[in-house]
Amino acid sequence: MIDIATLKEYIKVLEDSSLQSLEISDGTDTLRMEKPFNDGAPAAFGAQPAVSGDVQVYPTADGPTAVYAADQPAANGGKSINAPIVGVFYAAPSPDSEPYVSVGKKVRKGDTVCIIEAMKCMNEIQAEEDGEIVDVLVNNGDLVEFDQPLFRIK
Repeated sequence: MIDIATLKEYIKVLEDSSLQSLEISDGTDTLRMEKPFNDGAPAAFGAQPAVSGDVQVYPTADGPTAVYAADQPAANGGKSINAPIVGVFYAAPSPDSEPYVSVGKKVRKGDTVCIIEAMKCMNEIQAEEDGEIVDVLVNNGDLVEFDQPLFRIK
């Protein structure tokens, strides 16, 4: 059993880092902590979070720990642009380039919004509709999951 003091230390490490999730196991119990992706709402999973605030703690199972809805509405009535594949998120075509999009930028259907690297292949991700970027939900270099929201668009 992981004691509460150790758990609080792990939560602090996660909150103060650029990590999106952290899995802890003591051989008997396993806990997975995730920062929220969806405007502070916990990721959809069978169990409710054990700790509230900026970090959500979920017991792990043999199945997935998070399920992302493809068209999850934003608080402002917008939609999300989701990752079509698992990989590493890149906001710009190269480290010294400006990001493809940022908050407030208008995009048209077919515009490149980011790159996801999967198996050494760079995949350009395009907007599926016209709109304005209202939120960027991931950081450059983050590992993203299939169907994970990347941007909010209205």
